[in-house]
Amino acid sequence: SVTGACQAIQKLTRVRVVDNSTLGNTPYHRPPKCIHVYNKTGVGKVGDKILLAIKGEKKKALIVGHKMPGSTMTPRFDSNNVVLIEDNGNPIGTRIRTPIPSTLRRREGEFSKVLAIARNFV
Repeated sequence: SVTGACQAIQKLTRVRVVDNSTLGNTPYHRPPKCIHVYNKTGVGKVGDKILLAIKGEKKKALIVGHKMPGSTMTPRFDSNNVVLIEDNGNPIGTRIRTPIPSTLRRREGEFSKVLAIARNFV
């Protein structure tokens, strides 16, 4: 049987860490994998929080880009990009290496520290 196209990021989706945290950038034989999405639908879009399995640890992350095209005027990325965050919402790294969508600026209260370490927006 053939499954339909994924809407965005769901369980068992492989992701790419785009900040400069040591946990996300040291080489490992398996890429990070989403093991839980923190919303009702179980499908993560830009701005949603997810739980990752990365190098045998569980870490929270924020989705800052995904392959599936979203609504109009939202960018589509070549990979599923995430930024690692602590339990209180602070980013683990000090820089984000790729552009992040400017739609996150609307939700500035939640992600103000993540937006502060971003270099550029799309």
